[in-house]
Amino acid sequence: MSADRPTMPPVRLTSEAELARDALSSPLLARAAKLARWSGSGVPVGVGGELLEKSLAAATEHLGLAGDEDGPAYTAEAWQLAVDTGLVEIDEEEGEGDAEADDLSDDAAVGTATPGEELAQLTSGSPQDILDIWLGGMETVLADAVAPDLSDLADQLAEGGELDLDSIDWNPEEEAELLDGILGNLYLLNAVGEAPDQDVPLPALAASMIVPDDMDEPTDEILEEVSAAMMRLDDQFRVLEPIGLVAYRPVDEALIEELDEGGETVSEAEPLQDEDVARYGLVRLTPLGVWAVRARMLDAGVDAPAVGDLADKGADVLLEALPDYPEALAQAEAEQWLAARTPLDAARELLAAARGDDERGPLRRLAAQQALSLVTPEAEPALREVLDDRHLGGLARVWLAERGLPGIPEPSQDMVFWLTVDTIAAQLGAADDEAAAELTELVGGLTEQHSGFFEEVWRVDHPATAEVLEAMGQLHPDKKAAKEARKAAFKARSRRSD
Repeated sequence: MSADRPTMPPVRLTSEAELARDALSSPLLARAAKLARWSGSGVPVGVGGELLEKSLAAATEHLGLAGDEDGPAYTAEAWQLAVDTGLVEIDEEEGEGDAEADDLSDDAAVGTATPGEELAQLTSGSPQDILDIWLGGMETVLADAVAPDLSDLADQLAEGGELDLDSIDWNPEEEAELLDGILGNLYLLNAVGEAPDQDVPLPALAASMIVPDDMDEPTDEILEEVSAAMMRLDDQFRVLEPIGLVAYRPVDEALIEELDEGGETVSEAEPLQDEDVARYGLVRLTPLGVWAVRARMLDAGVDAPAVGDLADKGADVLLEALPDYPEALAQAEAEQWLAARTPLDAARELLAAARGDDERGPLRRLAAQQALSLVTPEAEPALREVLDDRHLGGLARVWLAERGLPGIPEPSQDMVFWLTVDTIAAQLGAADDEAAAELTELVGGLTEQHSGFFEEVWRVDHPATAEVLEAMGQLHPDKKAAKEARKAAFKARSRRSD
């Protein structure tokens, strides 16, 4: 993998069959499909395939939206999606292209819409066929979400003024980049969060894109930017929710009015209470949204792994990747990898891949130990085969002992010390808050269990011995023991340099 290729943490994906069902049930695609079927006998359309006045009214009635104030707009949106995704096809009539643009009657039709070839894929195609259609529709909706608000331009034209494009303050690249960044942040939160389906408050999401990481207290200018971004996101998520990309609870309209009347920004409001958070908008990616954002990242050259990607890879690839996975996802990945192999074969492959004196060796062995903890007792012969192995004998004994199996030979003191150094080196390599806490506890207990530990451990023939002892000197809660650790680290370095 290229060093400059962006890498995302892994995500857990829903099955393609479930994702396809979610796609079909998304309100916008469901309406588009319903209108495509409705077009069976042919529907007259205007330039670009838009529904004309009579057809729009009939289509709105067909969708059951005739009594909704926004019904015609929802219908037009669904029809446009049907056109863009090929659910309907437009047969343009020659000689009719000069119809008056403001004539919305069906008499002004310049073409006829009929069901397209893609429509059949929604009922008889594979889940991937359905997802491909949905993904094309989602791209159309994303483009709509970052389009400018043209109401001001419409007012200019209505008043007979000159069209001023600069007045809308719209940069298409910046708008698309901001929305991509927001979706990327939601994706990250889904990947690393303990609760992937947790809603994210809109102010926090907007701030994640605007407030610099090194800024302790946002300035008034930054707060205004956050507020403006948040309200723009409110508009965009309202557009994105019907396609099923996000689950969104919009900003409370009453709150918007309150803030507008008070002249303050959303970010300057009082600190949010739990019961008030929802008023500021809540959003999360749906399982379909996680899949879609990942698909777009892969197209952009981002390394975006998913749980299960390694099931057909060798144990060396698995053990290299697992240390960088969150704990729950590492276990899920290991479970899928093990499911594709017999317990005995899996254990032998894991043990063989765990060997090595390189810098990542301790992390690989820790990952192997965690994967082996999921293996059933049928793997016992593989663990007994490595009892005399310097790299693996210690973890093999641990595995056998945890299952209460008989005939486990006592390890030598050298093997115990080697395993201790290897374990601490792996904890140092993990380098997260949880690992640091476990490491501190481990270091504190070692000298209590082994008298004269530092007098012996510096002789251990492990590449990380000096580094481990130095870390113990920094972490040990007892000053005397910490000093002994540092002296032992000096001896270990001197020994390796000889």
